[in-house]
Amino acid sequence: MFKKETEYALRGLVYIRIQNLNGRSPGISEISTEIETPQHYMAKILQRLVRMGFIQSIKGKNGGYSFNSQKPDLTLKEVIVSIEGDELFEGCGFGLKHCDEENPCPLHFSYAPIRDALNKLVNEETIQSLAGKNTSELDFVLSRK
Repeated sequence: MFKKETEYALRGLVYIRIQNLNGRSPGISEISTEIETPQHYMAKILQRLVRMGFIQSIKGKNGGYSFNSQKPDLTLKEVIVSIEGDELFEGCGFGLKHCDEENPCPLHFSYAPIRDALNKLVNEETIQSLAGKNTSELDFVLSRK
């Protein structure tokens, strides 16, 4: 459903948060290995997430990635929109530029409730809430095994 970059970002952020809860700040090598992503690609994604202020990076021997505990929880929608834009949550399921209740596309009345439900889900769920879920539930999220 999402671009690979978004999937990797979400999985990486959840992994980082879980490690932070355990008192650790994982590095890029660990993150890439644990969530099974190409290290170079993941490094670029994490750089972008740091620039956006979603996480912080500490350089050096004891460095790694962490969340700022002073910031509010990070919604999935914030992450998704920052990478993909909001077209998935605002746009037409048929890809038309002008589609609404009065000028619906062939999918409008079937797609609108799905889009609205997805919008609700990603606004309510946060990286922090996912990281707090049962570890067995996260096996799929993190490793896609």
